Order: sequence, then C-alpha cells, then structure tokens
Amino acid sequence: MNVIITASELKGESAGEQPPVLLDVRWQLGGPAGKPAYDAGHLPGAAYIDLDTELAGPAGGGGRHPLPDLDTFGAAMRRAGVSADRAVVTYDGGQGWAAARAWWMLRWAGHPSVRVLDGGLAAWTAEGLPLTTEVPSPAEGTFRPEPGALPLLSADDAAALARSGVLLDARAAERYRGEVEPIDRVGGHIPGAVSAPTTENVTADGRFRPAQELRERFLSLGAGADGAGEPGVYCGSGVSAAHQVLALAVAGVPAALYVGSWSEWSSDPARPVATGAERG
Repeated sequence: MNVIITASELKGESAGEQPPVLLDVRWQLGGPAGKPAYDAGHLPGAAYIDLDTELAGPAGGGGRHPLPDLDTFGAAMRRAGVSADRAVVTYDGGQGWAAARAWWMLRWAGHPSVRVLDGGLAAWTAEGLPLTTEVPSPAEGTFRPEPGALPLLSADDAAALARSGVLLDARAAERYRGEVEPIDRVGGHIPGAVSAPTTENVTADGRFRPAQELRERFLSLGAGADGAGEPGVYCGSGVSAAHQVLALAVAGVPAALYVGSWSEWSSDPARPVATGAERG
C-alpha cells in the first residue's frame, strides 16, 4: 500500500465518489500553534487535529509526546469523520513530521488506509490548488482504535535493539553527538544507536526522495540490508521518528517506533548515555 500521495493525486481522489478524510495536523516544536494557521486557510474539507492534545498524552516520565489516551484519540478521529472503511490523508504545513505522527498513530491503532500528502500544504498550493477558511462539519466517524498493527518499542526494547540490531536516531547529528541539547536533560544518544537524521530523507521542498534512493540510504545505515530484523527509530519525542518510520515504509522497510524516545530515555539518570560520532 502506498503511504504517501501527491497533491495532484489527492485532487483527483477528493473529486471522487468516496473522497478521503483529510486531517490538518499543523504543529511546530515550540510553536506557533497550528490552529490559527488552519483557520487562516486549509485544504477544503480538512479537519484540524491537535498533536499535543489528541495525538499525544501529557508530558511526563513517558516523554514529551507519549501515546495519547485511546479514548481521547478515538473521539478526535471520529469527530473528524474517520471510519475504518474510508481512506485518510494527513498533512501539515512544514516538515511533514506532525502529519507522519498522525499517520503512524492511525496505522498503529488499526486503520488500514492512511497516507501523508507528500510535501504538505506547500505542495498543494504549488499546484495552484485552493485553500478555504470554511470549517467542515463531517458526519461522525466510526473508527475505534485497536492498537498493535505497527510495532512499538519500550525503552528496554530500544536498548536491546541498539545492541543486537539497528536502532536509528532521527535527530540532528549534533544532538546525537551530544554537542548541543536544546530541550532534554542531557545530550547524547542511546548506546549502540546509529545517527540517521530524518531531514536527509527529503528534498529541499520537503518531498520524500525516491524510494530507491531511500532504500540505498537505509541499507548504508544497516537497516533493511538482509531482512534479519526490523530496525527501530527514535528521536526527541516520537514525532520526527514517525517521519523516519514513514520514510522507511516508502523504501519498503518495516520499522518499529520508540515513542518515548530521547525525552523518556534521558529523563532517567540510571540509563546510559553515549556521546560523539561513534555508536558507543
């Protein structure tokens, strides 16, 4: 199944008899809030989804963006018109990270058909396609989360995978090396993890690189090389890592997500921390 869709493809599907449900997930780390941008203009028919409150639970020991309460998540999806028998397309206004988090949450919770708009809002407007300020009132959806359709890692799972398999760190390389840490308690990485910034999966306009190019990149990092086991991915708080899981899916490589990521790992002083360019 395709996991991304182009703006022109989405235009065609949206004009069909059974258009996909559109979710606007505009969000940026540290702000500004996405709702005002949604109110100023969004894809026709798109419902706004708040990443911090509907795609994540309250920050705490489980990280900055732990899994949300499933009742809260399910209610938000149904309010947006999501049903299991209708395709969903997510998008955001920036790097694609928030849209990927929505894609991952829905797929993990059992929805069979979810894609991300490749290039996001910018790709849509670059095609000369319209935005609207009209807020839709979709019919209540029927989607009920049934978690477990995609693999999920705990902190212990991530540590074991870093030792025995491939655990990819999707953050910027300088954060992996521990040279800077603007958010979390301490800099560095999970010992044994491989630096793999998710920003290198896309072109300058935010679109994913071709599938073959992504396959070659992940093979060079040891992920998906021999089919011996699925790689895992983490980042700061499970958002940009979801984008890396999406890139791996574009490349045809299934991967597990460590949702707690570095914000959970580094919150416990008993957990080991590696620094520098080596895996540690």
